[in-house]
Amino acid sequence: MTQAASDAPARAAAGGRPLTAGVAMLATAVAVNSLLVGGLLTAVSLTGHVFGPWPSLESLNPGLIGAAMLGTAPGLFAVARARHWEEVRTLLHPLAVVLVGLFSVTMLNAGGLYIAEGGPVLSVLFSLGWIFVLGLFCVWAVIALALQHRVAAQQRSMAGAPLPGWSKPPLAVLGSAWLGIGTGLLVRPGFWADFVPWDTDRLDAQALGVWALALGVGVLGALAEDDLARTRPALLALPGTAATMTVVLAARAAHVDWASGPALSLVCMVAGLLCAGASGHFLLKRSAALRD
Repeated sequence: MTQAASDAPARAAAGGRPLTAGVAMLATAVAVNSLLVGGLLTAVSLTGHVFGPWPSLESLNPGLIGAAMLGTAPGLFAVARARHWEEVRTLLHPLAVVLVGLFSVTMLNAGGLYIAEGGPVLSVLFSLGWIFVLGLFCVWAVIALALQHRVAAQQRSMAGAPLPGWSKPPLAVLGSAWLGIGTGLLVRPGFWADFVPWDTDRLDAQALGVWALALGVGVLGALAEDDLARTRPALLALPGTAATMTVVLAARAAHVDWASGPALSLVCMVAGLLCAGASGHFLLKRSAALRD
């Protein structure tokens, strides 16, 4: 397949709001931070140790947060190559949910951070850096997205690669599942934490809930977009997130209650992310080949 063919859906779906430099720079900055911080949290978790901005009952909790950060980094790097906001909003809206959500959860539970409770020097410093960097990104995201929506939109042509009808019901179920568990963990962590098949506390449950909520927003956003050509960065983030989460879960498998219903649901939901990303890439390439 030629490069011209691979770009055909993007050309067909041209139009919309030009992507601002502030949004592109935000995505790249968060991607770099995600590689560094996410890689650290994931690596420490794989060794069975707990490291993060707050104490955790199980290394799976910060490990999965780090895995989600790592998994979304490739998609965030791809944002800088886009020309229009509509090509990246299915990833940038979930990013805003993560940044604002994690910062809010962190500040609402500030008394549980290492910087408040005390602890190892590295953990205290990491906790301080977590607040500063997350707060900076949160403010940056709010301002950048607000300015992005003020940019005048250009006329948009027809969708470049519409979603096939058979894919929409599974995507709706997958997105609703992640959205539902994420909302539950955020709003009532004491109750919904029992649906997590390993030990977790309030702060970890809410942090995991933020990521679950963002995944739900991303999947449902792609469904609403109904154009694979406008979901390229998200199509990179979905399988990446599923893969990194799988690595962490596999490494800490002994600490997961696999015989429980929540564990089976989690396996299906993670597999759903992988299938959604892989099938999206396949359908996008097939659409490009048909246009050639």
